[in-house]
This record gives sequence, structure tokens and C-alpha cells, in this order.
Amino acid sequence: MPIEARHGLEEAERVELTVDAVAPGGHCVARVDGQVVFVRHALPGERVVAEVTELHRGFARADAVEILAASPDRVEPPCPYAKPGRCGGCDLQHVAPGAQLDWKAAVVREQLTRLGGRTDAELDALGVRVEALPGGPLGWRSRVRYAVDGAGRAGLLKHRSHEVVPVDRCLIAHPAIQELPVLVPSGARWPDADAVETVASTGGDVSVVAYAGGEPTPVWGPERVREVAAGRDWTLPASGFWQVHPAAADTLVGAVLELLDPRPGETAWDLYGGAGLFAAALAGRVGDARVTLVESAPQGVAAARENLADLPRVEVVAARVETALARRRVTGPVDLVVLDPPRSGAGAPVVRDIVAAGPRAVAYVACDPAAFARDVRTFTGLGWRLAALRGFDLFPMTQHVELVGLFLPPAR
Repeated sequence: MPIEARHGLEEAERVELTVDAVAPGGHCVARVDGQVVFVRHALPGERVVAEVTELHRGFARADAVEILAASPDRVEPPCPYAKPGRCGGCDLQHVAPGAQLDWKAAVVREQLTRLGGRTDAELDALGVRVEALPGGPLGWRSRVRYAVDGAGRAGLLKHRSHEVVPVDRCLIAHPAIQELPVLVPSGARWPDADAVETVASTGGDVSVVAYAGGEPTPVWGPERVREVAAGRDWTLPASGFWQVHPAAADTLVGAVLELLDPRPGETAWDLYGGAGLFAAALAGRVGDARVTLVESAPQGVAAARENLADLPRVEVVAARVETALARRRVTGPVDLVVLDPPRSGAGAPVVRDIVAAGPRAVAYVACDPAAFARDVRTFTGLGWRLAALRGFDLFPMTQHVELVGLFLPPAR
């Protein structure tokens, strides 16, 4: 629950301020009478009028509602809903595409410095930057989950809110999703649903799934969709997990293989392996050596076992990664590890168990720079080094960024 701030700011108050550096979460940092204010819809260096949206002990949140002196990187948001008080899905539509990449790289550097303990010289040596994917900043999202309001209208949520904003179109959605009769202009109503998920797969399938009480009900299109990645076809439920950018799966596989350079005969672990994307790619490089995939989600385990059935040297272990390592469901020695944890990161116990297994290299796929930075500190505290880092803009127009890091053990 927000707590009254100490320096006199009031919720809904408007204040004039100068915006400083970018911060995680799509914000920039500013200060009013010494108090930190995290401002959305702003850019570093701008002079803005900001409306206070939340008060907390020691900081406030605000939206820039009037731009007094604009950054040269400011553009008009292409979507009319990407504004203060409206849809919270896109954090950076007001930022020029090239500057979005710089914004995300700056956040990665800040987190690796503050939480990961890395120096500027180390980060300069890594060449921290974020690369764009093909296709541009709009029309890329192949899976869009709409919330449903009390009137049965599908829409998107306000920032840090459960309030639904009915929309007529989402511009970052795949064109096939934009054409679906799901949103208000089509007259669609979802009186029995909490959410509606739309899917446009890389294999050409288009599906709609409604959710009530968390349970999916197919509404339109195939219940199982085909994805194409890593030179293979994949089949999974329309409600199953897959990367939302059409180029993401191949981009991440390419980065992991380039950094690890798997060799015939090397054993490998694919931890938090999902449907088996990295396990399949590793199996194609290591020949007859064993690849072990660990996944806890039943839907992911089922997808991995189905899609990797033609790879007899891949073993699928249904368990939480920390449990599988601690209870020796998977054991070393192992040569290569792919680590693709959830947003919360792998955590120190998992990192310590991986290091104890003695791999020659670890590729870490991260969707949250802060969690990744904390795990960087654990790896480096055990004598390992972050030898390479690549950033990818898998989520244009949003504050999210994907990282692939290479960790190497101390020189023997």
C-alpha cells in the first residue's frame, strides 16, 4: 500500500521537473526537493510537467503529461493508447527506435554495475549493446493476451493497475491478430471470460483461446499450433509458451550456439528447457552425446517429450531445476549448460550447483537484467567470469530486453 511521501508531494499533483537518466521499468529518474521521482513517458534531459501517480516512502511515481523541452529522441507515439492514464503495455512508443536500443543498453549497464558488481571497464570490454530483430517495431507480437472488463470488453491494462482499457487495435500485435474479431469495434463481448489470448504462429496458424478462472477454452482456430525454429517444426497447444517475437527463437538459438560452440561428444544440460528449443539445437551439434533437459511445467514437459521424440539421446527430466540439481536427478560432470530461467533468475543455489558440476561453459538466457545481474555476481564470486554478452530487442516499444551471456570457469 502506498505510503505518504516525506517531502510534501501529493497524489495527482503536477510538478515541473528535469528528467535525468533512464531507470528499469520504463522510467526515467528525476528529483523534486531531493525526493526521487520515477517518471514514465519521458526522456533523459527533458523538462516536463509530471503528474504524480503514486507516493511511497522515499520515492514517487509520475507520468509526464506536458513536454516543455523535448529530447531530440522524442517521437509521436504511433498508438493513441500509449499515453499517460491509458494502456500500460508499451513503455517506449515516445522514443525513436534507435534510441530505444540505447535506452535498454543503458539499463543493462546500470544493473550490471549496481547489482552485478561489474566495473565500467569490464562493461566497455563486453561492448554492451542491444540489437534489433528483423521486422521493425510494430506488428511483431505473435501472442497477445487481452484482459476483459466488467462489460465483457477485451482490452489491455493500465500501467500498474488491474483497470482494463478497451482498445480497437494493438499496433504491436501481429497483423493476423489485429484482424481477429476480438476487440470492441467487432462487437465482440466476452461475458464469461477473464482474458482472451490470440496467437499467430510462425507456422501460419491463428487461434483464439478464452480463459475463465485460469482455465483455457479454445474458441477459434486450431487447438494446437505449429511453430518453425532451429530448422525444425514444433507442435504445442495454442495456450502453451513460445517466444512472442517471430524471430526470437532462431535469434536466441543462434546466439547460444555461437557462444557455446558445442563440439561432438560433449554432454549438455538445458535447464528450464520448456519445449526443448535449446536441447534440440545442442543435440544437433554434440552427436551421440547425452543432452538432459530439465523442466517443471507439465505443459512444457509434455511438449518437450513430444517434439524431441526423434532425438533418443535427449533425456527430459520433469522436475524443478533446483530440486533436480540438489537431489542429483541430474549429475555432473557436464561440458555445456544452457540456463534459461524465469524472470526471477536462477538464484545462488542453482548457480553454485552448476559451477560444482564443472562445465567448460554456461550460456545464460535472461529476460530480466536485474535478476541476471544478481546471478552474475554469484558466478563471479565463485571465480567465473562473464566472457561475452549480447542483448536483443525481442520486445520493441516496451522496456523489456533479452540477454545471452557466456560464463567461463577460471583458467585451469
